[in-house]
Order: sequence, then C-alpha cells, then structure tokens
Amino acid sequence: MIAPLEIAANVVMTVSIVLAGRNNVHSWWLGVVGCAMFAALFYSVKLYADVALQLFFIVTCFIGWLRWVRGDSGSALSITRVRPAALGWMVGVGIAATVAYGLMLQAYTNAYAPFIDSAVLMFSIVAQLLLMGRRLDTWPFWLLVNTISVPLYASRGLHLTALLYAAYWINALVSWFFWQRKMAAL
Repeated sequence: MIAPLEIAANVVMTVSIVLAGRNNVHSWWLGVVGCAMFAALFYSVKLYADVALQLFFIVTCFIGWLRWVRGDSGSALSITRVRPAALGWMVGVGIAATVAYGLMLQAYTNAYAPFIDSAVLMFSIVAQLLLMGRRLDTWPFWLLVNTISVPLYASRGLHLTALLYAAYWINALVSWFFWQRKMAAL
C-alpha cells in the first residue's frame, strides 16, 4: 500500500522537477516543501543518506531560488557550462565521498544499501550545485542519480517513488535538450 506521504511528496516534487527542467524559478519553493516531505518518508524506511540529502536540498532550494532571481551580478543567471577539468574534479570527489560516506553508514547505522544510498546522496549534491548555478551539466548528473534511485527505491517498497524517478529520468533527458536549445538561443 502506498502511504499518503509518499503520494504527496511525489506530487509536489514532480511539479518542482518539471518546472526546473523548464528553467522556471518556481521550482525552488516547491522543492522546499517536497524535500521536507521526502525527508520524513526516507527516515521511515531507513534511507538515512537520503534524509540528509533532503535536508541539504531544503537549504540549497532557498539559495538556488535567490541565485536564479538575482544572479551573481544583480541580474538573473544565464544557462552556462562547466569546464571539463572542473567536471572531472566533481566526479572524482563524488566517487571518493560516496565510498567514505558508504563506509560510515555501513559501520555506524543499520542503513539499507549504504553505498548505493551514498551514491544517490553524493551525486545529487553535485547535480544540485550545478542546477543552482544554472549549469547545463546538471542534467547528466540527474540522469545518473535517477538511474541509481529507481532500483533502490523499488527495493524498499517505494514503488510509486521508483516509478516517478523513472519519469524524472525522462524529464532530465528532455530538460538537457531543452536547456541546450535555450543556451544556444542566447
């Protein structure tokens, strides 16, 4: 049976994620609400890295909201790319942090799938930071996160969440192409 909290969290986050893919600033405040609901849901199924991730998302949603509206120089941020060397560095740090946090979860908690859960956390952080800066490169990271998340959530009985993360995978792919077109038009 699907819990009402799982349904509500997914509805709110679906709207937020679709708006982010459409480069819409209202994605951010909806993200705060949805992340708070997901934090409670993931805590109930012992996905502690995902709880930490939702708390991180709440903070970064506020910051992203301000950055998208104000930009770095007082005007709204444009879509840009990250240098390849910086992307390589982000991937390396993401892998190292995944291993370190996975080891900690394995040693000190009763976490389910600590390394997979940790990978979702660490690469979501990378993707979120890129999204906050309106970087086109956010979308391949979201594709990775969604690919890992679908089987993880399904294995914990969160079938609606797993199904929606599969839809988020499609949204990330469509958004990647949408943002490329928006960037090329500037």
